[in-house]
Order: sequence, then C-alpha cells, then structure tokens
Amino acid sequence: MTAQPTKDAPRGLAAHWPLAAFTVASVLVPILLSGNRYLAFVAGMTLLHILWATGMNLLYGYTGLMPLMFAGLAGISAYFVVNLTAMGWSFWLALPVGTLAASVAGTILGLPSLRLKGFYFTLCSLVIQTVITLGFVYFASITNGDTGISQIPPPSIPGGGELTGLGYEIVIAVMAIVGIAVLMLIVRSPFGRRLAAIREDDGLAETLGINVTYQKLAAFFIGSLYAGVGGALYAPYIGFISPRSFDVLISMNIWLMVAFGGRGTIWGPVFGAMLLAPIPFLLQDYYTVKDILYGVLIIAVTILMPGGLASGFKRKAPKAEIAKNAPSRQLDQRSAA
Repeated sequence: MTAQPTKDAPRGLAAHWPLAAFTVASVLVPILLSGNRYLAFVAGMTLLHILWATGMNLLYGYTGLMPLMFAGLAGISAYFVVNLTAMGWSFWLALPVGTLAASVAGTILGLPSLRLKGFYFTLCSLVIQTVITLGFVYFASITNGDTGISQIPPPSIPGGGELTGLGYEIVIAVMAIVGIAVLMLIVRSPFGRRLAAIREDDGLAETLGINVTYQKLAAFFIGSLYAGVGGALYAPYIGFISPRSFDVLISMNIWLMVAFGGRGTIWGPVFGAMLLAPIPFLLQDYYTVKDILYGVLIIAVTILMPGGLASGFKRKAPKAEIAKNAPSRQLDQRSAA
C-alpha cells in the first residue's frame, strides 16, 4: 500500500525553504543571544525540546502511538553517557553508545504496541515510564539515586578545550536541524507512508500487505534515537541529572508540545516547542502564572484548534485562498457565459 503525494504538496524549493529558514534562525538566535548567557541557555533548551518533540512526532503524529516513556529513554542515554565519560570515555564516543542503548530499550519497551492500541498503549507506556523512573531511583550505584549526579563535565573538544556556551548551543541546533531533515525524509518515503497507513488503521494496513510489526518496531527504534541524542546532550549541558529530570512530567511536556503545535505535521511540533519550552524558564519566579498560562493555552487550542496550531492554520489557509481567487473565478465564469 503506497499513498502518492498529494497534488497540493509543496515540491522543489517550496518544500525546503522552511527548513532553510529554520536552519538560519536556529544558528543565528544563539549567536545573537550569546551576550546574555541566560537567554542563550533558554534558546539551547528550546532547541533540545524541538529535537525531542520531532522524535515524539514520528511516534505520536505519524505512527499513532503515544509513548509516555519518551523521557525515560532520554534518561537511559543520559546516564549511559555520564557513567561512560566518568570511566574515561570520550563524550563523542559515549554519545552514540548511549543513544543506541536508548534506541534498543525503546524498541524493546515498544513491544506492547504490537498488542495494545490507543488508550491502552498510552496507559502501558505510562506504567513503563514509572518503572524506568523507579529504576533510576533504586539503582543508586549507577544513578546516585534521588540525589542525582552533579558537576557533569562538559565534553572535551578534539585538539583541546571544552565544548561550552555558544559552541554547545550550535551543536544542539545542528542536531535539531538534522532531526527535522531526517523526519522530512521519512515522511516522504514509502516507510513514512506505511506508518501513516498504520496510524489510520493498522488492521487494514496489515491486510494490504504491510508488515505492521516490523514498521512499528522500526519507528520505535528511530524515534528513540531522538530521545537518546537529546538525553546525551542534555546531561553535560545542564551539568546535573536526577530521576526527576526524566520523569513522566517531562514526557507529558514533550507530548504537549507535539499536540499543541499539531501532530502529524513537520513544523507544528517545532512551533509547539518554540512556544512552550521557554515558558518554565522565563516564568520560573511565577509558578502560578506559568501553570495558568499552560492551562489556558491547552484549553484554547483544544477547543478552537483540536488538531493543534498547524491544523488551525491549514483550515484558514484554503479559505483565504478561495477568497483571493474568487474574483478571478467569477470573471472566468462570466467570460464562459
């Protein structure tokens, strides 16, 4: 079963200019904010959440699975990287190992998706996330328990020096750009179209010859790569990790960014992360205002734009296009008459 690209799908340069614009902005913003380290840090965290939201979007938006253990997978990668670097490994060698460990764990923990659907899989993933968090607490010899691991050193740069500040934010920006570009390639590939078919009706997809088991596990492996890369970058960037750094609330926040922006679209979750990720940092002295703002945004989007911001803009765009073309169509009809 292979769906063909829609007639109105952007092609050529039109399909790539948003990525080009995002590339310029994601590199330029940290440079412009480098004079204010706090705002530059917020920009770096926003880019990190964009990477996570893009990975969550592959699973939730394009495959129809809501993995609430996403933050736990990022934590597995983070703890792997921190412990390996403490043993003397280079960060650049520990990063792919930690990411691979998160991907393997995500693939194994995604096995329930083969039997469970919708709400039941979401509930199962919530239980898995809880178990992972408890594992972080009770395996204190590896994670230092609830106390967490502090003073995590920044990655060393080949040739001398440490990767900190603006350089670190540029690395995160590059990872976010690559993550979005990979998702764009997946969505336009036969693999992406098979995932969309599974999202719509996995029973019908299997009847049409799609290997649902293989496709779902492949989606989990790739989606967990995003969590793993983000987790590996998160630990040295923050300098501190604990079980609370990767608990269910973090998973819920990443999910909210995808749902708020518009799941199943490339740029919806990116905008969702850009709008929601900075809020906890910018309003850290106003917890009540932050929670109220989160609630208002969720309610507003749920009622006015159930499919997220992206779907709301999509509905408005055709209307505007119809209104714009109406006079010319009327002239054509009069000419024909």
